[in-house]
Amino acid sequence: MADAEASLLRHFPLLLPQNREKTVYEGFISAQGSDFHLRIVLPKDLQLKKARLLCSLQLKNILNEYHQVVQQRMKHSPDLTSFMMELKMILEVALKNKQELCVQPPSCSFCKDLLTEIGAIGWDKLACVESSFSTIKLKADDTSGREHLITVKLKAKSSLVDVYSQFLVALETLKVFWDVMDEIDEKTWVLEPEKPPRSVTARRIALGKNVSINIEVDPRHPTMLPEFCFLGADHVTKPLGMKLSGSIHLWDPENSLLQNLKDVLEIDFPARTILEESDFSMDCGICYAHHLNGAIPDQVCNNPQCGQPFHQICLYEWLRGLSTSRQSFNVFFGDCPYCSKPITLKMSGRKP
Repeated sequence: MADAEASLLRHFPLLLPQNREKTVYEGFISAQGSDFHLRIVLPKDLQLKKARLLCSLQLKNILNEYHQVVQQRMKHSPDLTSFMMELKMILEVALKNKQELCVQPPSCSFCKDLLTEIGAIGWDKLACVESSFSTIKLKADDTSGREHLITVKLKAKSSLVDVYSQFLVALETLKVFWDVMDEIDEKTWVLEPEKPPRSVTARRIALGKNVSINIEVDPRHPTMLPEFCFLGADHVTKPLGMKLSGSIHLWDPENSLLQNLKDVLEIDFPARTILEESDFSMDCGICYAHHLNGAIPDQVCNNPQCGQPFHQICLYEWLRGLSTSRQSFNVFFGDCPYCSKPITLKMSGRKP
């Protein structure tokens, strides 16, 4: 009984017993962001099939068409919690249907004004209009020829022409940012994300065999020094970090971000075809896959003669299964499954 009471309180914290025998419950049931008052009176044997459901006038009107269904579920539900869960589901459906019935078709004057505004913007800029005339999609090309879409929720007092004008201004403001990201996507091997949408500001770029740089670009200042970190074996990433620190004065915001990275790191970013032809591999040395649950290998063996990459979860499971491995806080020590040399895994956050 205690478990049933705890379950009821957990799922319906606003419904509380009104007497010591717990034959009367009163409170609220929540659905679609609103609370509805109700009272449930149970017989002394607490059998639901003989219970009475007393609803507020508001809740009664909403459930009017579902009266028989509610009564049926009350008779067949094994306990009060189960019945309340089913009642909540019925209430959700009733509210959704009621909202759909309340949607009024657009007026003739609204449609006339909408057509006039679309004509002022240009019919060639119209991408889509919902049948209910509540949402419209417009398209525009920026000065670099990239196509963009904007979804507008139509309101009676909003000016579509003004919204579209603001959209064009925003596109021009972000032009340099998209130019910067397009250059990186076209001239480097972007490991993550594989197919980045326009809104993504981060890129993980391959620098060579089992070494990469992760950058986070500020869309407002896309040619300034981004947030970055190097990923790879220490004997490879440490010299890169020192080189960047020593050459940071060479960073010129007048140049593109990619050109600045080339200048301060004194490297040419290799293309994907070049790395693949040079026997470059980013597949995990344990599961032999590149992608695993959306992640790519981000751990590597620090042995210069090995440098094999691994997924963090794969290396964690490998080290955890070794009888010779040890752990200090969130750092694991063991042997590389490839070269048997010592390898370290630093866990970020919680263990997988």
